Amino acid sequence: MSDKSYNTNLASEFYVLSALHRLGLDAVLTLGNKKSVDLVVVRDAGDSVTVDVKGLAGKTGWPVDNIKGAKPQHFLVFVCYCGKIEEVEISPEVWVVPSTKLAPFIYHAPGGRKVVQRSKLLQEAQEYQNAWPLIAGKS
Repeated sequence: MSDKSYNTNLASEFYVLSALHRLGLDAVLTLGNKKSVDLVVVRDAGDSVTVDVKGLAGKTGWPVDNIKGAKPQHFLVFVCYCGKIEEVEISPEVWVVPSTKLAPFIYHAPGGRKVVQRSKLLQEAQEYQNAWPLIAGKS
């Protein structure tokens, strides 16, 4: 990677926001620092879901220390640019995981850090790769 710095999280949030709008969903970006809800998606009157977007410029894993527990209407979207974030013509890899299904993918690293490893998602989470219909409520 070059000596440029990238705002991977912001790029990832807008990538996911764009995808949701392309699917016809009403999604909005939340504002704030140190939050676990990046987007809110209103599917219908009285039916909304929240989304936590995790961006990764490289190929290793996403820290998930801010995850406080599973919630039925909450999703995590893992976005991986595979070391090619500056190549805008290449789409990132994406996994859409319901928070209630996340636990098996969390690795507890030495030192107490919680991480979701890309390699684990590649091996064991094929059903969640590009699973945008889950957010739309069309599973």
